[in-house]
Amino acid sequence: MHEVLREGLLAGTTVIAAPPTAAAAACARLGADVRPLDADLLDEAAVEAAVGPCHALVVDAAALFGAGGAVALRAALDGTWCAVRATANAAFLPAGRGKVVLVAPRPGAGEHGAALRAGLENMARTTSIEWARYAITPTALLPGPETPETELAEVVAYLASPAGDYFSGCVMELV
Repeated sequence: MHEVLREGLLAGTTVIAAPPTAAAAACARLGADVRPLDADLLDEAAVEAAVGPCHALVVDAAALFGAGGAVALRAALDGTWCAVRATANAAFLPAGRGKVVLVAPRPGAGEHGAALRAGLENMARTTSIEWARYAITPTALLPGPETPETELAEVVAYLASPAGDYFSGCVMELV
């Protein structure tokens, strides 16, 4: 994949990161304008106001989930959904296209971690069908217990690139 991920690949691409992580940094290294989503993810109106024009949204639900638990599960799923829907409404629908990359926690991330992984998979698959007519392409990444952070970041950058146009509703299980 290193041959595909060349310097300048994401030049002219704006990526919104919620929250900013190594994956967002990988996009920036390839030339993307990466902006953090500075809003309460549970406040959809605030997210819509904060988004602005962009080409891709990367939501690291693993970072939102933290150590896990039922409250963290709900916050991560609700926050991810609000960020996805608000970005679609504010940036993708007017432009007629956009990419969503959802990053799940690793297996064993805590109580309800498996439920979050399943929820993100369902969100990617369902929204890919519902939003296909708008050329919005959601995908979900399920890292394995030993997936290197750099590999995960490279896959996010790949999906944000033009090569990612061919993936929608996909769930990529990384080992």
